[in-house]
Amino acid sequence: MAREEVVSNANEQLILVDQSDREIGFKAKTDCHTGKGVLHRAFSIFVFNGQNELLLQQRSPSKMLWPSYWSNTCCSHPRRGESMGEAVSRRLAQELGFQCPLEFLYKFQYHAQFGTVGAEHEYCWVYYGRYDGPVNVNVNEIADWRFIGVDDLEGELVAAPDTFTPWFKLEWVHIKANHLDGMLAGTGTDG
Repeated sequence: MAREEVVSNANEQLILVDQSDREIGFKAKTDCHTGKGVLHRAFSIFVFNGQNELLLQQRSPSKMLWPSYWSNTCCSHPRRGESMGEAVSRRLAQELGFQCPLEFLYKFQYHAQFGTVGAEHEYCWVYYGRYDGPVNVNVNEIADWRFIGVDDLEGELVAAPDTFTPWFKLEWVHIKANHLDGMLAGTGTDG
């Protein structure tokens, strides 16, 4: 199933943060992503099904940054006045048409430049969940989606790394080293 719904705009106010992830102000989404980018709060979600396959999404070709690239299940930003818990639930439903319990794994800061178009400069909170129900994608946000096993994903990351978003590749390395065994066992963390 698929649906068409506008769920974000260039002027929505994102949360600016300092190097310690403390809120320091707000700025329009487009302004946060132009030039070298402005450090703002974001999140990434990794959802596995009961067969331990990760739900990947291919970003819409209309995205300003990394259009048509493959990425993790869902990623976006909390908005001004919105808690992270509210944001991750809202966006998962908006993009993929479902909600599931999510567990916080870790957060990190990164900067990735997309040529002269703009950049991601984010303090990103990473979450994990499990889900086995129907997926109902928002075609304004997602061009395609699929579940993929860990071994097949590893093969694709080696064979075609330039087809994946930079934040997904960074997160996958950390998850694989620190959380994957627990996530696949259903506990979310290792030890």
